Amino acid sequence: MKYPLLLLVLGCFLCFSAWRQKRTRIVFFGDSITELAVKPGGYISQLRDSLPAAEYELLGAGVSGNKVYDLYLRLDEDVLAKQPDQVFIFVGVNDVWHKRLLGTGTDADKFRRFYTALILKMQAQGIRLVLCTPACIGEKTDCTNPLDGELNLYAQIIRELAEAHGCGLCDLRTAFLDYNVKHNAGNLEKGVLTTDGVHLNTVGNTLVAEQMLGFIRE
Repeated sequence: MKYPLLLLVLGCFLCFSAWRQKRTRIVFFGDSITELAVKPGGYISQLRDSLPAAEYELLGAGVSGNKVYDLYLRLDEDVLAKQPDQVFIFVGVNDVWHKRLLGTGTDADKFRRFYTALILKMQAQGIRLVLCTPACIGEKTDCTNPLDGELNLYAQIIRELAEAHGCGLCDLRTAFLDYNVKHNAGNLEKGVLTTDGVHLNTVGNTLVAEQMLGFIRE
């Protein structure tokens, strides 16, 4: 009788150990900014370096050119199928930028509807959500970036959705504006936090990683 009992105890111990060692799976869902973030120096790579690998699994799900409705179309395959514990949604730049750049984009009411659908579908799966406001399209600090006004509108929509649906809010728009006020004395259009006014340089990736880290550790 001793051996079956011993095996039962051992089995329970191994099951408990496996449970204790289950890593928190986090998906970062977005556009090219997120797609590039898995590369060395990117914000996902920096977060991996800051967090214990035995406790966290960080997955990038960024696709260049994506807008909010692109995220909705690939939500099942690229996010829900991975069964994440937490998702960071970082989208909005292309919804604004592509209106001027390519003649496409997303109207504000449509942006709100698709974003709401993303939230509801993921919350129905018990996923913890952190909504990220779009950071910048141009880094000038004197309000002369051509798309500042519209970008601020879309950032405000995301703030309102975060409050309405009980999501975390990673307000990158505010963080980038504050950083540039302090560090962009030359009123440069790019080169402080970005390479081209949109895509992040190493400093910009570090700022994003710092802003996100607290939400992960919570």
